[in-house]
Amino acid sequence: MPAPIIRRAGDYATHRIQADDTNKFALIADPIAENLPFVAVVEIFDRGGKTPPNSHQAAWEMFYVLEGSGIARCDGHEAAIAAGDTLILPPGSLHEVENTGEGRLYCLTVMVPNEGFAELIRNGPKDSLDAEDKAVLRIG
Repeated sequence: MPAPIIRRAGDYATHRIQADDTNKFALIADPIAENLPFVAVVEIFDRGGKTPPNSHQAAWEMFYVLEGSGIARCDGHEAAIAAGDTLILPPGSLHEVENTGEGRLYCLTVMVPNEGFAELIRNGPKDSLDAEDKAVLRIG
């Protein structure tokens, strides 16, 4: 039986998929490093930032809004999202999430199975968490 994994908030590897992207990802459950069947990140959307329209062949994706507000679009549906809301997307759905708030949008994003998401994140340039990010994530 595998041992439990405990990660400290200050240990999250943080990347952008591309250097000029408006979102960065703090890996909190890394399927590559920890041999997990899913990936979990805190996705941090800069003001006005958004995901490109995308879909996943076999993966379910969940966004739990930690702080901020935005718009979620999926297969012709649109809904406002804010802190405490959860968005669950089935495989094959074309979706995007956009930060429409005054500050950053923070989401706990989980994808099951990983479907290459962690690799995409890890292959992007490294980034870091600034003071605002650390305050939201309660990093000392």
